[in-house]
Amino acid sequence: MPSRTRRSVLYMPASNLRAMEKAGSLAADALIFDLEDSVAPEAKIAARATLSAAMAAGGFGNRERIIRINGLDTPWGSDDLAAALAMAPDAILVPKVSTAADVAKATKLAGDIPLWVMIETPLAILNLKEIAAAGHSLRCFVLGCNDLLKDSRMTSRAALLPALTLAVFAARSFGLDCLDGVYNDYRDDAGFVVECQEGVTLGMDGKTLIHPAQIAACNRIFSPSESQTLWARKVVAAFAAPENKAKGVIALDGKMVERLHLAMAERLLAVAP
Repeated sequence: MPSRTRRSVLYMPASNLRAMEKAGSLAADALIFDLEDSVAPEAKIAARATLSAAMAAGGFGNRERIIRINGLDTPWGSDDLAAALAMAPDAILVPKVSTAADVAKATKLAGDIPLWVMIETPLAILNLKEIAAAGHSLRCFVLGCNDLLKDSRMTSRAALLPALTLAVFAARSFGLDCLDGVYNDYRDDAGFVVECQEGVTLGMDGKTLIHPAQIAACNRIFSPSESQTLWARKVVAAFAAPENKAKGVIALDGKMVERLHLAMAERLLAVAP
């Protein structure tokens, strides 16, 4: 069963103290404080100090707090990681992970703090199984679709669907969550809804976001519907009945229901709001 709901995961520039101070009022399930792509090179050192102040002030409620560092092979990565460890976030997000060795290195350096990793290079797609199995502290894949498109020279999300599917399979095989990539046009509500629905179909646990305006729709689409929740409760109740406790398959509302459906129902209820 999942320990956290990760429907909506909002990126926030670590250089923007005002935005981070407002984060406690947002309905996002998790916040990624970003030291990497959203922070210019000349602002990265200052962003660390700004983020440290925001983390010390708190006010984020029960939301997961994740810090995305710069790559460990960049001039800022090692200092980012040291600063992040001192802030004691809920997880550290490591970008540009392409091999199991990348995960092993980050795992060793991060100690007891859980890791999330960006899946955003063609080599990462080829190494998904090994990456997923590489770290005992690894918790989540985060898809970087923009980088995958750039590096693969593909021109549409549709071309990425096989890679996204493989990422979900690898994550599921090793007990990890898998988050869909961002939707760039935060003013295109209709397009965003379509992509969220596609993410649900693919089996994603949620979606990374670039703007607070995307949170409400994301939470709604990645939450079980009322009819799904009702079905799940009926399945759980039916298998809990004394006459069914030892059965592997039962009849419910004219359909044959197996224990695999019970497991699906229990998970659905675990992530329901």
